[in-house]
Amino acid sequence: MKLRPVLLVILLLSGFYYLTTHVAPSGTFAPWVHHVFTRATAPDVSPATVRGPMGTLELTEAAAAPAFDSEEQQNIGVYKKALPSVVNITSTAVAFDFFYGPVPQQGQGSGFILNKDGLILTNNHVINNAQRVEVKLSNKHTYKARVLAVDKGHDLALLKIDNAPNLTPATLASSQGLVVGQRVYAIGNPFGLQGTMTRGIISAIRSIRGPEQNPIEDAIQTDASVNPGNSGGPLLNSRGEVIGITTMIASNGADQSSGVGFAIPIDTAKAVLSDFEKYGYVRRPSLDIVTLPIGPDIAQQLGLPADYGILIDHVLPNGAAARAGLRGGNQRAYMGNIPVMIGGDLIVAMDGQEIANAQDLSAAMNTHHAGDVVTLTIFRGQKRMDVKVTLSDAKDQQSQTGEQA
Repeated sequence: MKLRPVLLVILLLSGFYYLTTHVAPSGTFAPWVHHVFTRATAPDVSPATVRGPMGTLELTEAAAAPAFDSEEQQNIGVYKKALPSVVNITSTAVAFDFFYGPVPQQGQGSGFILNKDGLILTNNHVINNAQRVEVKLSNKHTYKARVLAVDKGHDLALLKIDNAPNLTPATLASSQGLVVGQRVYAIGNPFGLQGTMTRGIISAIRSIRGPEQNPIEDAIQTDASVNPGNSGGPLLNSRGEVIGITTMIASNGADQSSGVGFAIPIDTAKAVLSDFEKYGYVRRPSLDIVTLPIGPDIAQQLGLPADYGILIDHVLPNGAAARAGLRGGNQRAYMGNIPVMIGGDLIVAMDGQEIANAQDLSAAMNTHHAGDVVTLTIFRGQKRMDVKVTLSDAKDQQSQTGEQA
């Protein structure tokens, strides 16, 4: 009698072992066992059985599409809002082969719609030297475009298409107050793949040289993937508003994304568009000076009365600064291996707004036009003084010793 419970347990264990190792995996109980254990471990999935010549194939399928999390919802929202405003631009130029025969060459880029009248903003290098420009909207309709105005200095071009109904203009934000680490999105047509969105952050705000070696002040550096074909497309904030125009990548010759892309700040584009509207061309304001950046260390070495600002290296003859009596340096020195002139006026404010660096000066200049009168606050030696300057049209932006402003 005492052995009966032991024998019963052994019998049950033996039966369970036989059932699970010989019958359940491939026999008639397999679907039932699979169903029981699947329901117990994954309630959001369901089994699916496919029978065919090769036997029975069991799959595990999701019971329903998962809900999007908050980050995915934001990505989708930005894309849906901005996509109708983004266009694909195809430019056709004529080159000549070895036998001097004309050969059409095509390039592609991006742009975005400014208003319902068909104005479109893009990079100048997207349409430069093109004999024909076409614009494809997000709805796949294609229109011939006219080039209304270009600003090679800022690498911007204004196009227009006609008779395009129901256009969706992009929403323009401000590029002031942008912060490193801020999330951004780039929408464009990399390698001709229309309607592509990538995401990243603002990696830095810095001055760079554009595709034609033109200076771009306050360029927005981003790690959002940018490739050939993205040029001219919008760089967006998390609300789907344009904060910059994607213009170039740092590729070291690889001609593809390296995680270092740059965009022209939208406030610069607004200033250019204002000139287009007012004058029909760009009147870029200039002080006609070559400047040196100042930090605490340099200020201490030079004995300057402020540890910030823009030091005038030299003034250009007959320029705005020269006419106002501003002074450049009168002592030769070296910054590394670069010869500079020190002892000039130190600019610390424009119209009461502090000028701490070249970016501040660029932002202040973008709010003015050639011919405007501004008040510069300077230090001449240890003396603080205000000087009125009438801004001129910009001249050559390059110098061996600094940047003309």
